[in-house]
Amino acid sequence: MPLNPDQLAARVARDIEPGSFVNLGIGQPTKVADHLPAEIGVVLHTENGMLGMGPAAVGDEVDPELTNAGKVPVTELPGAAYFHHADSFAMMRGGHLDVCVLGAFQVSASGDLANWDTGAPGSIPAVGGAMDLAIGAKRVYVMMTLFARNGSPKLVPACTYPLTGVGCVSRVYTDHAVFEIAPDGVRVLESFGTSVEELRARLEVPLAVDVR
Repeated sequence: MPLNPDQLAARVARDIEPGSFVNLGIGQPTKVADHLPAEIGVVLHTENGMLGMGPAAVGDEVDPELTNAGKVPVTELPGAAYFHHADSFAMMRGGHLDVCVLGAFQVSASGDLANWDTGAPGSIPAVGGAMDLAIGAKRVYVMMTLFARNGSPKLVPACTYPLTGVGCVSRVYTDHAVFEIAPDGVRVLESFGTSVEELRARLEVPLAVDVR
């Protein structure tokens, strides 16, 4: 079966190397924090000014003044630090983050990212720090559903929505499969409840297979 959001978050977490400095985008990517074992030493960064963020806060842990960039209450880990927005964005733009995990409306076969506006009438554009992360992080992972609600693919030959970054995405984690964006094309690393042949039938992007 396709992965649910928690299963997908756990799958992303498996590929984050111990000791990495990581930013998790607003929405589904924040769930990755709940699946990172403390012993691997991953340090989570949030653009509203925190290093050392822990999993989501529940019950008595909730502090309304301690949130991630999406205003979701979070916990802090030992050694957590707080700083100004400007310092946080300097970390993002300066290449100090090993990985960022972002949501997306579309990702192209060449790694272009569109995640801040659909261009639809009445839509509310919301770029946040996505552009800074897309060009500043050493690796950009996207976590999204493979298909939109109307069934259209979100992994596409070329983005039709306004771009966040060009050629910045290295890996795409979806409910149906994990894809690697490589110089020679898109590779399927793993699939969930579907075959590569079925993926090829539904996507307009040529797919190579590199199952690990």
